[in-house]
Amino acid sequence: MSTRDTTDSPRRRIVEAAVELLEKGGPDAVSTRAVAAAAGMQPPAIYRLFGDKEGLLEAVAEHGYAQFLESKRAQLDPDPRDPVEELRRGWDMVVEFGISRPELFAVMNRAAGRGADMAHRAGLEILHGRVRRLAAKGWLRVDEELAAQIIQATGRGAVTTWHSTPAERRDPALLTALREAMVAAVTRAEPAVPAAETGPAAAARALRAALPDGADVLSDAEQHLLREWLTRLTADGGAPRA
Repeated sequence: MSTRDTTDSPRRRIVEAAVELLEKGGPDAVSTRAVAAAAGMQPPAIYRLFGDKEGLLEAVAEHGYAQFLESKRAQLDPDPRDPVEELRRGWDMVVEFGISRPELFAVMNRAAGRGADMAHRAGLEILHGRVRRLAAKGWLRVDEELAAQIIQATGRGAVTTWHSTPAERRDPALLTALREAMVAAVTRAEPAVPAAETGPAAAARALRAALPDGADVLSDAEQHLLREWLTRLTADGGAPRA
């Protein structure tokens, strides 16, 4: 939720009322009249603050991302002893959110507004941080970008499959199997020791993960060029060999 939304602000009351209606009755339950009544306000207030129903749903998505990011940051360990277990916990958290709050999760995934997009990017930064720590410690077996895409795709796929399966046929073992398939796809059984591998891929991957975001030593152009070289090296022999 935006910093402009205090606990008792009209905007926040409307958004929280919309979230409650959404989670009880789905998007069709989020009419301007119903939301206004639930928030104890008049419908014109919604049009004044959000423009229309789509604007209100964008605010709902932003609210959902804010709640989700707060829980992710509370769980965040900047230097985990076991980055693979950290990966599992992060994946489980996303899937649990999507399973327990399906309507809000769906609205969040459809959102395209600026606030929701910024929150989504903040969540991706946390994901990429996890992937970077895996790479720096020699656990990653694929390129960082591909690893992040695999993690995202399996998480969303798990949630979609769960909700598309009749309740009596849902099996939590599916979620565990998908999570472990994701872990196997992006990590090694043991952290790699660069000197023991054929080619410079592991060393390049670890160095790229350890590069600082700032340009205290190298210029922006030099950092860009170095990252390009390291990316090429990780792609050349970065995948496990038969």
